[in-house]
Amino acid sequence: MPLVRRPYTGTVSTTVADVAAAAERLWPAAGAESWDAVGLIAGDPGAPVTSILLAVDAVLDTAAEAVDQGVDMLLVHHPLLLRGVTSVSSDRYKGATLTRLIRANCALLAAHTNADVVETGTSAAFADRLGLIDVRPIVAGANPARGIGRVGRLPHPTTLGTLARALGDILPATASGIRVAGEFDRPISTVALCGGAGDAYLTESAVTSADVYITSDLRHHPASEARENARAGAGPALIDVSHWASEWLWLENAATELRNELPGVTITVSELRTDPWDFAIVQ
Repeated sequence: MPLVRRPYTGTVSTTVADVAAAAERLWPAAGAESWDAVGLIAGDPGAPVTSILLAVDAVLDTAAEAVDQGVDMLLVHHPLLLRGVTSVSSDRYKGATLTRLIRANCALLAAHTNADVVETGTSAAFADRLGLIDVRPIVAGANPARGIGRVGRLPHPTTLGTLARALGDILPATASGIRVAGEFDRPISTVALCGGAGDAYLTESAVTSADVYITSDLRHHPASEARENARAGAGPALIDVSHWASEWLWLENAATELRNELPGVTITVSELRTDPWDFAIVQ
């Protein structure tokens, strides 16, 4: 199907710049990590926006979905150009993604670690879905209500195996599934979690004092050390979930907030799975 270039003329009620300003109000760029690259990635600030599609990743499939739906902006969690590039040639995925969006006059904006730290961010959305109470950040910022990760208590104690099974109902399914380190019947009351990659926080006191730590992308050596510490009596059980799935939960929060900020703009959440794994072999 040929791409349709959507022309725009005249005065419009909501522009790309307006959406970027709304994103700044909701997820201030000042809250992003120093290495991050958040904000408007592509698009004419003066172009009109009547519809926005939210997704975790800007990949070929979500770009195609945005173009096929005719939306004016793709708003993602993960920045497409987080690391430096020397080419946006369309024979590589980043160039192809940008080319497709630009040809269709579809802007691209990212809210990443700035959306992680706010009160309604990625980890907060995850904690809310688990029903955690007395929730606080694992690592708080200048505002004690904001920061990386979340730790809280379950309203009713459970076991590690039961909690892992509950996560299977909360999170969208992926090929990598849910991996657990710890005894199935281990009692669980206090839960620390970090949406996305969180092994950098394995030694934080809020994590080591919890009964379980839920995060993604746990590498062998940090996970092994944490597991052995737990066996020695000091540290949490571990649950490793899909990076994409843990952050996908936030998109509906983001959509609701954007609808309040941008009345009249149609905002939808992509259901496409952009977890990178297609299948797994269980031995």
